[in-house]
Amino acid sequence: MTNDEPQGRLLTEGFNAAEPLPGNVSGSQDTASPSPTGEPLVPVSRSYIVWLMLASFGASMAMMVPLAYGIAVRITELAPGSEEVLGYITGTAQGVYLLISPLIGIWSDRTRSRWGRRTPFLYLGTVIGLAGLIVIGLAPSLLLVGAGWILGMTGWSIAGAALQTLQADKLPERQRGKVSALTGLMTQIAPVLGIGIAYAVSSSTMLIFLVPGVIGAVMLALFPLFKPEGSSKSISRTDGVTVKSVVSSYGFNVRKYPDFAWNWLGRFVFFIGLYFNTTFGTFFYAQRLDLPVREVAGVVATVGMIGVLSAAAGALVGGFLSDRLQRRRLFVMIASLLFVVGAVAEATAWSLPQIIVGAVLMQMAIAVFATVDQAIVYAIIPERDQAGRYMAVIQFAQKIPSAVAPLLAGVVITLGAVGGEKNYTLLYLVGAVFALVGGLIILLKVKSVR
Repeated sequence: MTNDEPQGRLLTEGFNAAEPLPGNVSGSQDTASPSPTGEPLVPVSRSYIVWLMLASFGASMAMMVPLAYGIAVRITELAPGSEEVLGYITGTAQGVYLLISPLIGIWSDRTRSRWGRRTPFLYLGTVIGLAGLIVIGLAPSLLLVGAGWILGMTGWSIAGAALQTLQADKLPERQRGKVSALTGLMTQIAPVLGIGIAYAVSSSTMLIFLVPGVIGAVMLALFPLFKPEGSSKSISRTDGVTVKSVVSSYGFNVRKYPDFAWNWLGRFVFFIGLYFNTTFGTFFYAQRLDLPVREVAGVVATVGMIGVLSAAAGALVGGFLSDRLQRRRLFVMIASLLFVVGAVAEATAWSLPQIIVGAVLMQMAIAVFATVDQAIVYAIIPERDQAGRYMAVIQFAQKIPSAVAPLLAGVVITLGAVGGEKNYTLLYLVGAVFALVGGLIILLKVKSVR
């Protein structure tokens, strides 16, 4: 993404410049004046959205390049033929973050500093994430690769959660779909460009991890410098942290907040399907196209660049149109159906053109789902003064699948496997079923959002 003004206008087309209201003491366009219920009322400015997009781009690149390509390269170097280890490494790291994420959310909600509540965690996560990538690049064994990814996964997830919670804190209803679309678009583009960069420096294993990580860290670090969150010292303090509050932070009252519960479940099931069909992408391409794993990056980048156009269309149309029509659930269901068609196409593909068709449809589906369901989440957060905690809880619906699905997928690909070829056909078809069920749950059960 360049900084020229015409492109900036194109990316923010459809946004009205924010106008500060009398209740906004600071007078900043990016400091939302909340309603009595805590709902933000003042739209954020165009420049804030652009910086948020850049930060989202950086966080996605730093996280997804190792996950989609780099760790597979390290496994191939250290233990050739052990593809299933990828599932164990990524699943374990997701499990660790899953355990600590509500604590991070509570800590974030209760942070009072001149830099705000979320910014300290954005920087903390960036530092931890970079450290993890360095460990992976230097690791002499798979055990240390796994330890490094626990650090990397934890760090980049903390930074990403800070960005998500900032959006929950600041975005009014009329901007949620649009901004989710634009930030979602960045998270689709970033891995594709990042894998292309990693492939360009693939002669050095360390650079495969370090270059995307540094790019991500710079973009994350610049966001609060140019668009500071603002001090949180004046926010009234909540009750102290107790054992009971920590334990309760891992869940919520399902009967009191049924829409939040059903959306959580639908999101959970959809992401099971998503991770079934994306975790082993590098190995899948290598098998179906008969290529060495190290050379797959070029194919992944090529397929991804083509898919970026469909992801862009999906995110922008889904986000902007769902805002205009004030209908979210319909678009979630459309996304699930698109995902099914794409998954079936990839499951039966043994040629590059068919793989491209499947990947394009799946990228569009993921972009639509992520954009629109995120807008649903912002609308149904139960208690806005605990947004960090509830954003951590909703992330469970993504993090648990990302921990469990790779472990299950590692078993599924061995069922009916012939010789050295894993059963990716079964894996992709099972993933399609999960995605369809997830969309149906949200369509039929979430009532307070159209």
